[in-house]
Amino acid sequence: MKKTALVLLSIVALAVAGCKDKPKTEAPQQATPAGTPAATTGADPHAGMKAQEIPAGVGKKAKVTQTMNSGGYTYVEAADEKGAKTWLALPEIKVKVGDSIEYPDTPPISNFQSKTLNKTFDKISFIPGIRIDK
Repeated sequence: MKKTALVLLSIVALAVAGCKDKPKTEAPQQATPAGTPAATTGADPHAGMKAQEIPAGVGKKAKVTQTMNSGGYTYVEAADEKGAKTWLALPEIKVKVGDSIEYPDTPPISNFQSKTLNKTFDKISFIPGIRIDK
């Protein structure tokens, strides 16, 4: 039941974040050698996204062991109560090593390469946000 609620909460959070009004700009198009149009702006499609606060009691609890910001994302390595570590990626947020957090349980992506960090993560979960326990 908790897992279903968590999945639904994640979907709703992503839908709400995606439905906000954004300025409408059209990317210039350029013909590729094959004649297919391609956007040439290189703009980040996630620019301006904000991390969602996760309600208490609906996620996994962990302690931050590493954190870094790059390309509009915050990457967090978190250890659960048993010491198992997992990498998380979310829209940029202020979090520091030692913070206790709660985050939604989402399936990880294997062998994800971050071009901005020049790092490959064996497994990483992309999440809409975290809750920092005060």
